[in-house]
Amino acid sequence: MIYLASQSPRRRQLLEQIGVQYELLLPGAEEDAEALEVVIEGESPDAYCVRVTEAKLDAALKRLAARGLPEAPVLCSDTTVALGMQILGKPTDAADALRMLEQLAGRRHRVLTAVAVGRGARRAAALNVSEVEFADVDSERLRRYVDSGEPFGKAGAYAIQSQAATWIRSISGSYSGIMGLPLFETAQLLKQFGVPI
Repeated sequence: MIYLASQSPRRRQLLEQIGVQYELLLPGAEEDAEALEVVIEGESPDAYCVRVTEAKLDAALKRLAARGLPEAPVLCSDTTVALGMQILGKPTDAADALRMLEQLAGRRHRVLTAVAVGRGARRAAALNVSEVEFADVDSERLRRYVDSGEPFGKAGAYAIQSQAATWIRSISGSYSGIMGLPLFETAQLLKQFGVPI
């Protein structure tokens, strides 16, 4: 059994897909989880994604100790969409989601997903980098997608497993990484902590 310190239903689904038993270890009301995701000026998307994941792991390990829960590996992850050096995080509102999607339409971008596992003082981490190419998408289709509510809570304002999949001309890398948890890297990390896969 591991602890999953993520609110993402996609990460839960992916762990279930590979048969990993987990319990959620979510932030309490006293924690400002969103503050961990603030971008530092001049930070590269790769460095940002790794730093945020490590900060999430630090917070989750403290949470585990504070709650007096039995020790077990803790898994954290963060996904970032990068257009060049620009970080496209979770949209703040509909206008922000539409702006991001308009930027991505007809272009290639990177999806970075960092994974970190920790238990006590021991840690291990990995970064998966995938590329996604969007076809040209007209403004009306983008607006309908934003109106569906799907972009909210998702880096880059889209989910590959949603209707946005019809715009994806090609991907290079890890489909599960683009979803939010690269299963190859995750399995390798969990094996280091004795979790059977």
